[in-house]
Amino acid sequence: MSEAVTNTPVNIYFESNPNPNTLKFVANFMLVPEGTNFDYPSPERATNSELAQELFTFPFVKGVFVMSNFITVSKDETTEWEEIRDGIKEHIKAYLESGKLAVNLSQPYAEPKQENDAPKAPVSDLDENIKGILDEYIRPAVEQDGGAIDFHSFEDGKVKVVLQGACSGCPSSTLTLKTGIENLLKRMVPEVKEVEAING
Repeated sequence: MSEAVTNTPVNIYFESNPNPNTLKFVANFMLVPEGTNFDYPSPERATNSELAQELFTFPFVKGVFVMSNFITVSKDETTEWEEIRDGIKEHIKAYLESGKLAVNLSQPYAEPKQENDAPKAPVSDLDENIKGILDEYIRPAVEQDGGAIDFHSFEDGKVKVVLQGACSGCPSSTLTLKTGIENLLKRMVPEVKEVEAING
């Protein structure tokens, strides 16, 4: 995917999600390849996204997350979306209309460092089973809300997952994690006792 869509008119609309400090800006075409996502919690990390760097010039922007056909923007707690969402939407639209890529895939991307990032053990069948359940049952709902969930590790009955985009720092994500994800995994994989989120 080396070129942005050229002749397609760019349409952007926004969707709210359970995190009051994030808003999902959806485009009418794919911005990055299916199955990839790019999480920028700071302008320093946005090494391969000029768009994210530009959005960080707004003083209220605290994070940018790009996946599939959407961009999730995180704001500070003191600014209201009603005051800023149209300006952000127009900025994204104008940027994409100029033919520039939301993410330049030929540039290096600083992968998020995970806390407790010890060398990973070989992936087991149980790990694969848990990943499969997350991908099939959890990921679509999380993406609908403007975020992403990735399997990190499984050890001593505890599944660690990485939450990104709208789900990172969302007040309701802990509840979702415990009541939704944990209950589902416990039911489908008896070895699972607990689910914990770590920051991406």
